Amino acid sequence: MPADVTIRRAVAGDDRGLAELERAVWSWLSEVAPRPEPEADFLKEELTPGEVLVAECEGRVVGYVRQVAPTSLETNRHVRQIQGLGVDPAVRGRGIGQDLIDAACAEARSQGARRMTLRVLAHNAPARRLYERCGFTVEGVLPEEFLIDGRYTADVLMGRRLD
Repeated sequence: MPADVTIRRAVAGDDRGLAELERAVWSWLSEVAPRPEPEADFLKEELTPGEVLVAECEGRVVGYVRQVAPTSLETNRHVRQIQGLGVDPAVRGRGIGQDLIDAACAEARSQGARRMTLRVLAHNAPARRLYERCGFTVEGVLPEEFLIDGRYTADVLMGRRLD
């Protein structure tokens, strides 16, 4: 991790910075929903501590990762899913994305999880390479799952063990 970057749990005071970052990193390369509205909140009441981790540099939020239980089922409690990752373009290439993923996996492991999963669009090659570097492998593909900007793209399911 770069010396000037810290990773910590998100707090309510991070909401504005997280919302601004989410809008700044939004792209059809990684998203299937429209760009968030300027007044949209990032942190929601249903989030619990440890679900959103932030990367902070010089007092500013420069990245985030959100890891949650994919379902509310007791039989699925041992799995967590990454449902959002963003790094400020101004600080990309410094390993912050990998550090956030590693921190999310460590947090999930500390909560008793055995597996981490995620979904990534097939055409998002940079994200897929990042996830592979972090130990994720392709576990399934849903062909033509989304129609984005006039083109069909697959939804790629990836996962890794945490132990």
